[in-house]
Amino acid sequence: MRRVFIRFNNLLTRLRRRRISGDNLLLLVPHCLQDSLCTQEIRRDINHCRRCGQCDVAGLLKIRDRYGLLCNLAGGGGQALACARRPEVKAVVAVACERELTAGILAAFPRPVLAVPNMRPHGPCRDTAVDLARVERAVLSLLAPAAPSA
Repeated sequence: MRRVFIRFNNLLTRLRRRRISGDNLLLLVPHCLQDSLCTQEIRRDINHCRRCGQCDVAGLLKIRDRYGLLCNLAGGGGQALACARRPEVKAVVAVACERELTAGILAAFPRPVLAVPNMRPHGPCRDTAVDLARVERAVLSLLAPAAPSA
């Protein structure tokens, strides 16, 4: 049922055709994407990631940098919601498990949220992964076209 809700939400969000500048688009990711053996402390600041490539955090940071997005790593639903409710955030691309995404979509309403479920090859909340191409497509569907250079 959650999967159906997420798909329906994503369809409605895309149909709204809302376009946001990168500095108003939040890429919100869960801490469980970090490799459990990694010694870097990225919960307080995702920029502490060494970008070693052992997990998908490095790929998400590349997407953030490429499009000039806001990006936060959340340790749970309350922290994620606080990030999504910041005044500069006009839309969200969220990565999480289906349960967290469903709750987050409802809590963030009416703010548009495109949800990308993560993959959990090692079970919930540990060493999860995400399809980076799906994340990038979600970002691109919400980004305003770049202004022509003079």
